[in-house]
Amino acid sequence: MTSLTGRCMCGAVTWAYSGEVTRNLVCHCADCQRATSSPITAFLGLRRDEVNWTGDINHYESTPNTFRGFCPSCGTRLYFRSDRWPSEIHVHAATLADPGQYRPDAQVLIRSKAKWLDQLPLIPAHDGFQQEPSPRPPAERP
Repeated sequence: MTSLTGRCMCGAVTWAYSGEVTRNLVCHCADCQRATSSPITAFLGLRRDEVNWTGDINHYESTPNTFRGFCPSCGTRLYFRSDRWPSEIHVHAATLADPGQYRPDAQVLIRSKAKWLDQLPLIPAHDGFQQEPSPRPPAERP
């Protein structure tokens, strides 16, 4: 049995789990890329009825009977759940109390993998930004 906890960025939503981890995956599918604005999504498959949530969660139905939960305060993506896996909820590993401890055991939907990910070991790495951001005029907004 595994005991895990996690939260959103602002802490308005928290979760706790004690039970079996059913999946430990990194997903490369186009849906996850769009939903998370990231080339990959790392998640844990957990028994849906054994996850205890606190706080308000908003949902987006990305496809029929497939929902993506997020914090309405800070926008953190919390999970993915679908009628395809009715007893599971796929919690984003980045929400773990210590996401650095996460260790996936598989990658899925490689056919959608961003091609540039293979080049990461060759790209210069920095502990911070390699240069200071340019000052932006006060009236300019993203």
